[in-house]
Amino acid sequence: MSGAKSAALPNRDAALRGLYDDVARGNMFPFWATSADVENDEIKQLMGTKKAVPFMWDYAKDIDPLLHRAADLIKMDDSERRSLILINPGLAPKRATVSTMYTAYRLNDPDEIMPPHKHSPSAIRFGLTGKGNFTGVEGENITFGPGDMVLTPNDTWHNHGTVGGEPAVNLSVLDLPLVENLNAIHFDHNYAELEDGKMVKKKEQTSRYPSDYSQRVYGEGGMLPRFADHKRGSGLSSPMYVYRWDRMEELLDRHKDWDGDPYEALMAEYVDPTTGNPVFKTITFFAQMLRPGEKTLPLRQTASLLVAPFRGKGYSIVDGQRFDWKEFDTLAVPGGAWCEHVNGSDKDPVFLFVASDEPTLKVLALYKKWGRDKAGDMVRLA
Repeated sequence: MSGAKSAALPNRDAALRGLYDDVARGNMFPFWATSADVENDEIKQLMGTKKAVPFMWDYAKDIDPLLHRAADLIKMDDSERRSLILINPGLAPKRATVSTMYTAYRLNDPDEIMPPHKHSPSAIRFGLTGKGNFTGVEGENITFGPGDMVLTPNDTWHNHGTVGGEPAVNLSVLDLPLVENLNAIHFDHNYAELEDGKMVKKKEQTSRYPSDYSQRVYGEGGMLPRFADHKRGSGLSSPMYVYRWDRMEELLDRHKDWDGDPYEALMAEYVDPTTGNPVFKTITFFAQMLRPGEKTLPLRQTASLLVAPFRGKGYSIVDGQRFDWKEFDTLAVPGGAWCEHVNGSDKDPVFLFVASDEPTLKVLALYKKWGRDKAGDMVRLA
């Protein structure tokens, strides 16, 4: 039917309703703008999908008590996992803290070790409390403490737990929501090793590397041993599986008198030592230092951030909303939100641990970055 004849129908509104109903029943979406008809404003519907919102989770008040209650009630005989995933209210019930990543907190009782598994999402563990957080990655048994970051890369066997007779807490960041949207999720719990020519199922990985392998081989920036295997595991990530906090803090402290960046203060990225690129192809991680009393200028970027204060307290302003934080909290900063950070102390520095989906956006040519200068004018940064 032509457009002219359609407009001449005696009951066009009823005909349109029938058209929309038939389109919906056919599992289709009408992408045309008709008029000021609010119910069928297709542009608003397309733009009205669920989006992450700025939000903060309080570790001391909300997360820590729930972790201890769960540890009392859920034992390893009940489940191999005991983590709390942070769900963004704008994305609920989807397991996502921002659109592409989630943060989860984990408390392990003394000397709990879970069986090995692997999966397609890339993940890290970041130590918060206790000296005995444990992760075995592809035969490298890593014990880590507060501030240490451990990789559990895409398709690489690993297991988690604690050693040393005391409980420990860590947080993890995964790109699972992104991988889930791409329909590329897989998990494997059937770990086996070759023994006498046969694959034998195992509950623990056999140690194949010294416990200090990552630091011994990759711990000296600018010098790379040619005799080491840089493609161990799946070969899809940095082969350096643990990044120690003392090295990162020393680096930032060494530059505490530098000008820094007005939008990011002093910020250092964790990178693959063989390439200088982010540790994963999808997400990257930073440590950010705010000197006493330091305040960053407003920054907006298409990348989404998860900000976890590691030491100190202060506040952030995200799209005009103030969030007062302290150590071990998590702040979700959705892509496109204006954000600025303030160190609330006039004598102590603040350290933030930051996760970002920047690598994904860059490879898709979708990464953009803006700032506001001291006069309040907007400037393009990337």
